[in-house]
Amino acid sequence: MEDTTPRRRPTIRDIAAVAGVSRGTVSRVINGGHWVSPGALEAVERAIESTGYTANHAARSLATGRAGSLAFLLTEPQQLLFDDPTFALLLRGAATAASQRRQTLVLLVAGTPEERANVEHYVRAGHVDGVMLISSHESDPLLEALLEAGVPTVACGVPLGHRPGVPTISVDEVGSARVMTRYLLDRGFERIGMIAGPDDTPGGRYRLIGFAEELGDRFDAELVEGGDFSRESGALAMQRILDRRPDVQAVFAASDRMAMGAVSALRAAGRRVPEDVAVAGFDDSGLAERHEPPLSTMRQPWDRISAEMVSMLLDVVGGTPRDAVELPTELIVRASTGG
Repeated sequence: MEDTTPRRRPTIRDIAAVAGVSRGTVSRVINGGHWVSPGALEAVERAIESTGYTANHAARSLATGRAGSLAFLLTEPQQLLFDDPTFALLLRGAATAASQRRQTLVLLVAGTPEERANVEHYVRAGHVDGVMLISSHESDPLLEALLEAGVPTVACGVPLGHRPGVPTISVDEVGSARVMTRYLLDRGFERIGMIAGPDDTPGGRYRLIGFAEELGDRFDAELVEGGDFSRESGALAMQRILDRRPDVQAVFAASDRMAMGAVSALRAAGRRVPEDVAVAGFDDSGLAERHEPPLSTMRQPWDRISAEMVSMLLDVVGGTPRDAVELPTELIVRASTGG
């Protein structure tokens, strides 16, 4: 006859016995893996798998005061999550890193005032332990609201116009732009234009600063136009540059999507890339390599950015202060600049 007696649910004590470690070590693994040696972590994970243990998240939340989840907060219109591959790369990397730390990642989008109000209410209610703020704008009040509410928050990119001391993960925007501009100068181009991003974002402001610094006295404001990081804005900006300065020899766009738009505008104007005008971008999110011609660009270390965001946020949640982290980029040379 089949045994219908309910099986006892495995406990932390059972996991500790199987793994040969203390219950405190098991608890630390379940709550994020802090201060656990690699050997003990592996032993506990094997014990969890072999016993079929699942954490009682409701009880753990009551005991620890934590939700066991982190927010990936995008302060952009919803469609950009699907249109701009940089956000998808960050989201995928953050989800992987959070899973490895036994955290649930919650996607929040706050591109409108109504969405911002809903997100602020949700976060203040304690549904997440902390927030990774993606793509902040200088005038966006959400960051200050989170900080004033005492919500552990880290920012992807240096937030403009906000209080100092916010933990940030960023790339060297100024230095990266200088590297690309120097590369174009060394290729022999003299009249180099730039399609800059929005000035209220770190990528828009600091990449333009690096471009201008590297050009020095050769900087020409007539060769600079702004966009919003989209392909369409890159095409419009390129056309405005051509209208003013048809003698432009090369263009550095502050995103690969704007660089792609620039190529489209140049072709519509009868210009060849790179034979007549060289074009370079920024990001290397996958679009650049697949484009025709393949785009030279500055590659951001997407997986490292995501992993650092999760690690930094968990430290902040745990009460450990963290300094800002600035990561290097890599110059990738492809056919769009004749390299």
